Amino acid sequence: MAYATYEYHGARHVGEVQDDTLVPLTGVGELSAETTPERLREATRRTDARVALADVRLLPVVPRPAKIFCVGLNYHAHVTETHRELPTYPVLFPKFADSLLGPDDDILLPPESTQVDYEGELVVVIGRAGRRIAEADAAAHVLGYTVANDVTMRDFQYKTHQWMQGKAWDASTPVGPYLVPPDEVDLEKAGIRTILNGETVQEADLSMLIFSIPRLIATLSTFTALAPGDLILTGTPGGVGYRRDPQVFLTDGDRISVEVDGVGRLHNLVRATTPDGGDR
Repeated sequence: MAYATYEYHGARHVGEVQDDTLVPLTGVGELSAETTPERLREATRRTDARVALADVRLLPVVPRPAKIFCVGLNYHAHVTETHRELPTYPVLFPKFADSLLGPDDDILLPPESTQVDYEGELVVVIGRAGRRIAEADAAAHVLGYTVANDVTMRDFQYKTHQWMQGKAWDASTPVGPYLVPPDEVDLEKAGIRTILNGETVQEADLSMLIFSIPRLIATLSTFTALAPGDLILTGTPGGVGYRRDPQVFLTDGDRISVEVDGVGRLHNLVRATTPDGGDR
């Protein structure tokens, strides 16, 4: 079972994915702070309004999350390629709702950056509010999982020792395509990979996370309350373009995919923009 937030004839809906169709849920216009596991489970399925996936525009799984947390340096191989010491506390930084893109939307290269990089990531979607959540209780707060590409402007990221200016660009981070409930995903066996123009450039198993998902939820909820719809991007494996020799950055016409076994696959076209930021 999986869910998607989508737009059809100008209206937003949440649908249950059934083969190559979406069956909308009554009273759920988008995954949001109002979306708990119970609400998803108990909503009426409007089979009479079933639509083909090919006929809708998929939106970010949660279009307007109140909080987006990102984790840096959470795979051993990525820590090694950055020549940093193994962290003892998660490296955290924010994004904003305006940073998000739909799972099929084009990634537009900002004219200000010449070092646009990819970062495939598993995303945790919170489904139950909580503060100071114990690791042992963390699983009960997860609504499900999805996929993201934490597109990063490296030349801006490294202007300072804080990363936000390279990470929180508007309309830069595809998220989706689906929300998959926790009991549908085996995180101990699932793989994650990023594919650029047909070549696998990142690949790892989710069991290789340095800080587990329960640990991340416990850490974040220590200093801020988590709410339904909040997103946690759990970090990227080794193989990012900035750390390759020679370096690899996204260019006009590239096709970039991120896939997580049992969760889903993003696929985006990279496009250049004009100096004023418009489409070329």
